[in-house]
Amino acid sequence: MTRPTLEVVRHPLIEHKLSLLRDKRTGSRQFRTLLEEVTLLLAFHATRHLEGEEVTFDTPLETMRARRIREDRLVVVPILRAGLGMVEGVLRLIPGARVGHLGFYRNEETLQPVRYYGKLPPRPEDHDFLMVDPMLGTGGTATAAASELKERGARDIRLMCLVAAPEGAARMAEVHPDVPICTAALDRRLNDVGYIVPGLGDAGDRIFGTR
Repeated sequence: MTRPTLEVVRHPLIEHKLSLLRDKRTGSRQFRTLLEEVTLLLAFHATRHLEGEEVTFDTPLETMRARRIREDRLVVVPILRAGLGMVEGVLRLIPGARVGHLGFYRNEETLQPVRYYGKLPPRPEDHDFLMVDPMLGTGGTATAAASELKERGARDIRLMCLVAAPEGAARMAEVHPDVPICTAALDRRLNDVGYIVPGLGDAGDRIFGTR
């Protein structure tokens, strides 16, 4: 099974914090903090494609030229609801980024994702989009979200998640081969009820303390 769009970011800090996130003893407060920290570390890799523009400015000693990115060209798009827990980690790194939102629920008859909410900045074609969701499981919601962005005119789209299942990564590669995926771990498989194994459990419930 090929996954040419998937990049697993390997770093001791990410591995350490991800192990704490996986631990069922980790409570919601610590889970949110760790999620934000891992997101920040992943975002360093996931945004390395951003192009800077040359500017001229004065240092305390001389005038120089350097490159700066247009922070407001990046749009962070959490896939509701669990994706909300990753937004602040990206904004700590790129505080000028914009934030869009995409919400989906699963139709219990067709088992297909149905969009119930979508809010994006105007002229999507002028922006770089970073979709965020802690889990890439079956890939149904992620592929639907990428399709929604493309339908609205987005041209540069990436997905960042903490944990991916081979099934979801393969589906994204098949449906959206032009959407790179940045993740902290590629886990073993999906179980019979669609949870990633070993995974994190229900990330949304663990973030918000719900069941």
